[in-house]
Amino acid sequence: MREQTARSVKLNREIARMLPEAMDKDRLVKIGYGSGGDTKPRDGDFGVLTHLPKGSRVLLLGNLGECVGAMNRGGTLNIEGSCESMLAAFQSDGRVVVERDVGDRLAMNMNGGSVTVMGSAGKDACAGMNDGIVVVRGQASSGAGSGMLGGTLIVMGSVGPDPGLGMKGGRVIIAGSCPPPGKGSTMRSITDKEVIELEEFLEPLGLSLEEDALVLVPDKESSIRGITPKRWVSEGFDGIGISPSSSDRIPDYSIIDTSISIIPVGSDEGVLELPVPWIIRSPRGFTYPDGQIRIPSIVDAGPKKGDLLIVGEGGLAEFPDNAGEISGIILDLQSLPPMNDAEIEAILVSLSSHLSSSSLILLRDGADRIEGLFRLVVDLDLDGAIVSLATPGGGRAAAALPRIGLASRAMGLDTQGRIIGIELEKQPSAEDLIIVRASGCSFVVGPIDEGNEISDISETIIPEIVGIMKEAGLSNFHNVGRRILRAKDMETAAISGLRLIGFERPLPMWLGN
Repeated sequence: MREQTARSVKLNREIARMLPEAMDKDRLVKIGYGSGGDTKPRDGDFGVLTHLPKGSRVLLLGNLGECVGAMNRGGTLNIEGSCESMLAAFQSDGRVVVERDVGDRLAMNMNGGSVTVMGSAGKDACAGMNDGIVVVRGQASSGAGSGMLGGTLIVMGSVGPDPGLGMKGGRVIIAGSCPPPGKGSTMRSITDKEVIELEEFLEPLGLSLEEDALVLVPDKESSIRGITPKRWVSEGFDGIGISPSSSDRIPDYSIIDTSISIIPVGSDEGVLELPVPWIIRSPRGFTYPDGQIRIPSIVDAGPKKGDLLIVGEGGLAEFPDNAGEISGIILDLQSLPPMNDAEIEAILVSLSSHLSSSSLILLRDGADRIEGLFRLVVDLDLDGAIVSLATPGGGRAAAALPRIGLASRAMGLDTQGRIIGIELEKQPSAEDLIIVRASGCSFVVGPIDEGNEISDISETIIPEIVGIMKEAGLSNFHNVGRRILRAKDMETAAISGLRLIGFERPLPMWLGN
C-alpha cells in the first residue's frame, strides 16, 4: 500500500472512532488543528470523510485529493481548503462546504443534500446528478450539468463550453456569462418564482440571483437516450476437453484434494478456503445448516461471515451497513461511471477503511476490457480481478482464455500471486472448474442454477471432480496446467490456442505451452 493511500485509510479510521462520541455530545470533530489551535493541514489525502452518518459534523483543514466527502449519508462537512475531483460524489444526504476551488465532476451522481463551493469548479460539475442543490460561487469549467437527471446546479460566475450537455432532467442556473448550451439542453430566462424559491438557500450565503440569470433545462426534442447493449455468454467451455497428463491413473482408493486457498498479495495465509474452485454468485448470502459443506459467496447485500461483497454504484452509499465480517470487496467497474485511476483508488480507500487489513480487494470488469483491468490491479497493488465472460454480442468462454493468459503474463499477475476469477452466467460443471484452474485462473464465479441445492455440490460436483482428476493423474489443484486441456474441434482450437484433441503437435495459432 502506498504511503499516501495508507495515510488516507488511517485518517478515515481515526474519524470513524471519534464520530460516535462526538455525535453523542453534539461536538464538532476538527481535523488539522492542534490542541493549542495551531494549524496542521492535511494535504493530499483522498477518499476521506466518506459515508458520514446523519448528525455528524466534521471540520477539516487542508488541500485534499479525490472523492472527499463522497457517499455522504447526512453529515455536515466543512473543508477549509481545496479538493480535487468528485467532491461529494454519490452523496445521498447532508451538507458539504468547501472554502476554495474543487476539481472535475463536482457532486457527480449526487442523490440529495447540498454542496457549496466558495471558489470555482472544474469540468462536468454535477455530471449525472439526480437530486439536491449545488452552489458554485465562482466559475465552472466546461460541461457544467452534463447528463443531469434532476436537482439544481447554481453557478454564480461564468461557465465554460457545452453547459447542460446531454441533460435529461434538473436545471442549471447561471448568474454570469454563458455560451450556447450543449446538445440536449435549452436556455431560458429565470422566473420570479425561481428567484424567490432559491432565495431561502442563497441568502444565508450572502448570495442572490438577479432577473437576468439564465436557466438551462433539458431539450426534450434533441435528447436521445442510449440503450446499453446486453452482455451475455453465447458459449461456455463445451468445446474444451480434459486429457490425461500421465499414463498412470491414480488408484481409486487415493485421496484427492479438491480444495484451494485464496491468499491476498503479500500474505502467507489464505483468507478464503474453498472446498472446490467455485465462489457462488448470489444476491444475498446463504445460511448453512450444521454439517453442510460451506462455499463462500459473492453477494450484493446481506453477506454472511466470510463472503465477498460486490460493490457497484447502487451499493456505494449502503456499504458500511453491509461490511460486517466479509472477507473482502469487489469493486464492479461495469456498474460505475467512468473514472480515472486516482478516483478508483480513492473509492477503494473509502471502502477498505471499513475492512481489516487482511481483507481481499478485487476489481471486476468484462473480458473485453481485460488489459485495462489487469493494469489497474497491478498499478493500485490490489489482490486481483474478477473477469466477466459476458460481452456485448455474446462472449465465447474458450476465446477469453488466451486473452486472459496473455494479459496476465504481460502484467505479471501470475508471478505476483494475484487472483483471477472467471465469472460465468450459469452454474459451472465439474469440467468447468478444472478447465479454469488448468488455464491458470484461481476460481470460477457462477450462480447455483434454479432448482439446484448447495447440497448438490458435495453429492455430485465434488465426486465428479475427483473422478476426472484421478483419470487425469492429478492428486490436487496445485499442479493442474494447460497440458491437460484439449480442443474438441478445429474452431475451438483456433479461438482458444489449445491443441486439437488427437494432435501431438500444436496448431500454428497455438498460444499456450
